Amino acid sequence: MTTAPAASPAANPVAPAPRLRSLDALRGFDLMWIVGADALGGAFAHLNGGRGSRLIATQLDHVEWAGFHFYDLIFPLFVFLVGVAITFSLNRLIATEGRAAALRRVLRRALLMFALGLFYYGGLARPIAEVRLLGVLQRLALCYFFAGLLFIYVRPRNLVAICVGLLVGYWALLTFVPVPGFGAGDFAEGHNLTNWLDQHFLPGRKWDGDHDPEGLLSTLPAIASCLLGIFAGLLLRDSARTERRKAVLLAGAGVVLIILGQVWGLQFPVIKKIWTSSFVLVAGGWSMVLLAMFHFVIEGWKVRAWATPLVWLGTNAITIYLISNVTDFGGLSARFAGGDVAAWLDARWTGLGGLVLAMMSVLLCMAVGRFLYQRKVFLRL
Repeated sequence: MTTAPAASPAANPVAPAPRLRSLDALRGFDLMWIVGADALGGAFAHLNGGRGSRLIATQLDHVEWAGFHFYDLIFPLFVFLVGVAITFSLNRLIATEGRAAALRRVLRRALLMFALGLFYYGGLARPIAEVRLLGVLQRLALCYFFAGLLFIYVRPRNLVAICVGLLVGYWALLTFVPVPGFGAGDFAEGHNLTNWLDQHFLPGRKWDGDHDPEGLLSTLPAIASCLLGIFAGLLLRDSARTERRKAVLLAGAGVVLIILGQVWGLQFPVIKKIWTSSFVLVAGGWSMVLLAMFHFVIEGWKVRAWATPLVWLGTNAITIYLISNVTDFGGLSARFAGGDVAAWLDARWTGLGGLVLAMMSVLLCMAVGRFLYQRKVFLRL
């Protein structure tokens, strides 16, 4: 990111940056679990596969409160990837059209994404009191807006200070500000400041009764998750390093964050539902490790064919996410492999029919992604 006034396109032409295939593939990998993990987790839970299938089923379900499973990584990984994408989309716009144009794009995209989130959770079909005002897409919109705004106007070194400030400030609020009836430093569900603020100040429907995992105060550390993605994106854009070197640095940084997050978690537990600072570090660390792996294989080794179905999903992630809300992929998969077919499979291996149905649902999502990709149909906010 540059802080100097942007030159005109004629004076300083900027070549169009090619899409980063590893980023699209990892986004598609993430979306695959977003639309299919519930079904796959349930299928593995009923599969007669011994300890291995039970372990997979456990990892494909959220922890009840404190702790970390693979499924707890899915949403923060998407927030992280929003930050990575910011460095590619906004940097070129700043260089060609200036910061004002970049700010307009950020504001427009954030408003549209927030509106799509309201539509996803009921839109005008329900009274406003029953609509979830803060959900998955709304959190993505808020993280994109604030992280994008910071990227446009703040130097990278200062972004690091802001990220640290968000994490330490959130920890201080939850540790030292007393909650009526429970005091300070109680991180249990319903006892902490984050849940208390949702109970008293967040209108509309809440996902967990009187509080929401995408609530008001926990948006602050979620912005830090997006900033971690920006730091990763800045590294990937560094032309002075080879692709393999970038992957090694990403993986190393990820391991350090995971260790720091687990150590911090001894005092400030790793809790996704209130997006604790330790959770930000652990999830951000694993996000960096995954990005490093995808980048090393796809951009370093140039082994790309295997990732093509994931790219179909990743280049149309929001579109397919919305389609999955209004389309019963589970019902469609049953038309191909349900009824007697599923029963026949179950007779040979208990739970196999459900696993095939779950995998068929994911394949149908990929088929939709392929259809849109081949016809160059992309939702551009």
